[in-house]
Amino acid sequence: MKERFKLVPTSHLILIKDGKILLSRRFNTGWQDGNYSVVAGHLDGNETFLQAMIREAKEEAGIDIEEKDLEVVHVMHRKTDHERIDFFIQAGKWKSEPKIMEPNKCDNMRWFPIEKLPENTIPYIRQAIEKINNKVFYSEHGW
Repeated sequence: MKERFKLVPTSHLILIKDGKILLSRRFNTGWQDGNYSVVAGHLDGNETFLQAMIREAKEEAGIDIEEKDLEVVHVMHRKTDHERIDFFIQAGKWKSEPKIMEPNKCDNMRWFPIEKLPENTIPYIRQAIEKINNKVFYSEHGW
C-alpha cells in the first residue's frame, strides 16, 4: 500500500504594535541562522494550529495569549525539502513584553517597522508579511 503524502504543519506568530512587527534572529539551530523570522514552531500532534501558537509564544517569547485573541491572517503552501503548510496567526493582544526565552536558538528579538524589514529576513517570512499587509490570505513559496 502506498504511503500517504504528508505536509509539515507550522504556526507562525504575527505580533504588530505601533506599526512594528516582532522578529527574532535565529541562532545555533542549523537552519537560517543569522536571519530573522517570527516566533514559530511545528505542531506537536494532537493540537490545533492555534493551540500550537499559544504554546510556542510562551516557549519562545514568554508571552501569554488567549485563543480568542488569535486570528489566522495568512496561509502559505511552501516547498523546501518537504512540502509544508504554514499558518500565520496574528494576536490582537498578549500579556507581558516579549523576550528571548531560548537564548540557545535566538540571539536577538525586537520590533521592526513593518514596511522596512531587515535585509536578512527569511524570504518566505518576508513574503508572508507583505501578503498580510496587502490582505492576501493565501500564497505559495518555493515552487
